[in-house]
Amino acid sequence: MRSRTGQLRDVVLIADSDVERAERLGSVCLEQGIDVVHATHGAQALELALAEVPAAMVVQVDLPLIDGERLSAILRANPRTEHLRILLIADDQVETPVDESIGRVVPGHADPETIAHFLLTLLSKQRTPRSQEEDSSPGTGGIEGDLTQVSLPELIELFHVNRKTGWIELLRRSGRQEEKGRVALLEGDLVHAETGAVQGEKALYRLFSWDRGRFAFEPDGVDSDATIERPTRALLREGRRQAAEWDRLVVDIPPDRARVALAVSRSSLPAALHPLTQEVLMVLDLTDRVRDVLDRCDFPDYQVLRTLSTMHRKGLIQLRQENAIRGAGHTEALPAPLATRLRERLEPGGHRDVKVVVFAADEDAIRSFCGLVGELPGASMCEPDGPVPAVAGLGRISVEDDLGVEWLGALASPRFAPAWPLAAHGAIGVLFAHAGPVDESIQALRPAIERVSALPRARVLHGIFCGKESDSQVGALCDGLSLFDDRNVVEIPLEDPEGSTAAFRELLSRLLA
Repeated sequence: MRSRTGQLRDVVLIADSDVERAERLGSVCLEQGIDVVHATHGAQALELALAEVPAAMVVQVDLPLIDGERLSAILRANPRTEHLRILLIADDQVETPVDESIGRVVPGHADPETIAHFLLTLLSKQRTPRSQEEDSSPGTGGIEGDLTQVSLPELIELFHVNRKTGWIELLRRSGRQEEKGRVALLEGDLVHAETGAVQGEKALYRLFSWDRGRFAFEPDGVDSDATIERPTRALLREGRRQAAEWDRLVVDIPPDRARVALAVSRSSLPAALHPLTQEVLMVLDLTDRVRDVLDRCDFPDYQVLRTLSTMHRKGLIQLRQENAIRGAGHTEALPAPLATRLRERLEPGGHRDVKVVVFAADEDAIRSFCGLVGELPGASMCEPDGPVPAVAGLGRISVEDDLGVEWLGALASPRFAPAWPLAAHGAIGVLFAHAGPVDESIQALRPAIERVSALPRARVLHGIFCGKESDSQVGALCDGLSLFDDRNVVEIPLEDPEGSTAAFRELLSRLLA
């Protein structure tokens, strides 16, 4: 931005829902020669920061729509804004409101001149010269980032609120293959989606399931024919519902790379079949790959996969994986479809293990967990025989020779709080192990639950260790933690080996889904 004299000046983005406080700070900044831009909620701040990278930001921790910590994490993950200096304003007095690596925290009642002083200090330490940053920034006004930080539904919500027109281009790697997708918005409304051979709502819901990859938004004229007519809000609600269905089905559904064939004669099939089943049978005359069946059927992917799973269970079709997993004896801990999805989530040439962190209130719960996992095929666990450190390696479940699940244990004692974000960094799942009375367990684990649940990306689940004949404590846990439903809670009966193994496999499936 240029001043009235035409000289290039630093621009600071102030993202604060307290308009009066933001205006007072803005006035002081202008007196200090700093130009300012205001945003009153996180979605607006994210759009402004990505479209024209400011020299620094002042961000309210409790910012509406996207809070300050989440906004800071998203900007840190974007190559254009990873070096952005951020000053956080905390309205509530808390000991450690945010990860210190995100930015300095000042109290909300601080004098505007004091905050402006901190801003000048940040600007003087800016790592990337402003002129270089402007030269390297694209002039198209586009926005790009990582889907691990901002999901596609969140992006659409952002652009819908701000009534944007343009294309969201998506790219991800699945094993060695590269997948692309496109979504078009017209004045904030979804009008078209495509990926691979499918278009419209079916393509949109498939893209909603992408939890990794890159996105880029280009404001441009949308000249594609409309393939989506439903209101955007209704599409987002349906997307959330389908995501919940995926979570429930993930253990049983076949991988899309599998081959499929009819196992019985057509004459033996019932005369009256569900329309979806009829469509699947018709498509099986044209292809023998699950992926192609998904592409050719008009119904949503999860419904087609659920139908294929039911037909397989009844012996009507045969499923065969295209690439058999080596060392089949090691894969029993994971259902075959889940093992396939686990391999697809790994980037080529990257680390061949995924990480899951277990938080527990005490060492005994950690040891109980290790004993339980150690009974699974392919598991190699190291049960701690002494005091457990803040973060400890617990062992590994082998899926194949160079692929597995690495387990870390962390104690939920507040004195270990600085280590919690580090332990959860890069994890695809976090499990809170509840042992003993639920109310006591909630009290002991709550600080870690609240801190870790605010971190981006990791899937959070709860495992309740219970007796074989114990009454269910799922409802009490959901009430105590204000959980909307129980699909992220699994009871594990320690006195029932068969039941505990089945429960743990279900829990593992949900963590890795």
